[in-house]
Amino acid sequence: MTPRNPNLLDISIPMAATTPEWPGDQPFHCGWTCRRESGESVNLAAITTSFHVGTHADAPLHVHSAWPASEALELEAFVGPARVVALPADWPVSQDLDVMHVIDLLGGIVPLRVLLRTGHTVASGAFPADWPCLTRDAAEWLSNQGLRLWGVDAPSVDRRESKSLDVHHALLGHNTFVLENLDLREVTPGAYELVAPPLSVHGADAAPVRALLRSVVRG
Repeated sequence: MTPRNPNLLDISIPMAATTPEWPGDQPFHCGWTCRRESGESVNLAAITTSFHVGTHADAPLHVHSAWPASEALELEAFVGPARVVALPADWPVSQDLDVMHVIDLLGGIVPLRVLLRTGHTVASGAFPADWPCLTRDAAEWLSNQGLRLWGVDAPSVDRRESKSLDVHHALLGHNTFVLENLDLREVTPGAYELVAPPLSVHGADAAPVRALLRSVVRG
């Protein structure tokens, strides 16, 4: 995280060869189709990658073949006031967040956008063994309370070994979007303005995101 000014924080994990991909997924690779050194007029790069490398927004299609693809990601969900919250450093990795945990974490008020720091992130340079996540009941409760966006620093809003992906289904199935692979290591919990529009990719199960937080100036 290298912000250019203290009021604008880049919380993105880059799409890069050094960014750990989900085990078994397509890693990021950037190659060249044209080089000036070879007599071409320009340098042209081409990439191969999974859209789940680095910070990204999952489309509903990711977990259900009949649900909308990446072009249906709603910009309004990814831009606007957001609340950053953090789990205590001693939070057990095996402990998921139920409804009461979420109420305590948010102080009883559910904002439109929440970004959760678990401390289990690829921003550290390695793919984490596991991470805490919401219970399905908590995810459904948040959606019913009007949550539009749930973001996490972890690689997924579900557990690493989950096959049912209950949290994805509970959120994306109720018009609540998700951000994954955020870098929240240097972010103080509190209120911010989030600017994290997904790239305009069509027909995919996810889209890359450049996620920024702007400090809220209280006058």
